[in-house]
Amino acid sequence: MNKVLLVPLLALLAACQSQLAPPPLPVWQSPEGRDSAKLGVIRDLRSGEQLTPAQLLERLATAPRVIIGEQHDNPDHHALELWLSRALAERRPGGSMLLEMLNPDQQGAVTAAQSAAAKGDTPSDLIGALRWQPGWDWSQYGPLVTWLVKQPMPLLAANLDRSEIMEIYRNKPELQGAASTAAPVREALLEDIRESHCGLLPDSQLPAMLAVQQQRDRRMAERLTAAAEPSVLIAGGFHARRDLGVPLHLQDFDAAQGLQVVMLVEVGKSVAPGQADYVWYTPGQPPTDYCAQMRGTM
Repeated sequence: MNKVLLVPLLALLAACQSQLAPPPLPVWQSPEGRDSAKLGVIRDLRSGEQLTPAQLLERLATAPRVIIGEQHDNPDHHALELWLSRALAERRPGGSMLLEMLNPDQQGAVTAAQSAAAKGDTPSDLIGALRWQPGWDWSQYGPLVTWLVKQPMPLLAANLDRSEIMEIYRNKPELQGAASTAAPVREALLEDIRESHCGLLPDSQLPAMLAVQQQRDRRMAERLTAAAEPSVLIAGGFHARRDLGVPLHLQDFDAAQGLQVVMLVEVGKSVAPGQADYVWYTPGQPPTDYCAQMRGTM
């Protein structure tokens, strides 16, 4: 009798999980683009279809791997990442979460903090307990990371250590894989490195900068491939791009099956088909002239 009832009960449980109402969306925080018709729009870049948040969750919930691309200084992106993480955890328990913002030399501290939290003893000073790097603004990342530390799914480092980066600068490793080493990919990445450094880098430094960028992508792909599924990686938008970043390295590992990429993008900016699977438009931060700051520093 129990065996006869088991299948209907499992089917009912699956149906209930698929019909979970998503939590309320966070309130917009950034000031720019509040009057844009694109604000809050979620677009399937393959079909052009506009989705509701619930429809996006339904599609992501069946993916073995999800990459979320962010703009690091936009608080709305961090709020949506927390919203997506919580909603996906409700729909597919288990798995793992990976962050670009964590380095391997922090993994022991992160695991210890999660172990303590599981026993009801979450560290009161998470910044210190996690050896959080000051380059990542805790006021932006703190709510998400605090929630993740208290979850049963492993929170995993996905970046390179500083010592590894310096070694890459000194001795550029040869990257293997047809997708990630294609000439158009490397040329586009080099151009982005030039632009993001405001044309101030000498050409002699560009090959080393390209090697670091691609080795970061390679490390994220390695960690994502090894992580328990279903997994979510949160990283900067350029790392998340299907045509230039981590997804190409997953292709080289033959591990891109079922991958879904969500790009969080400020209104006024665009994401082309082929760069991601979904784009979610948010308000933007006031424009900052980073090049003027860099020139002043130099």
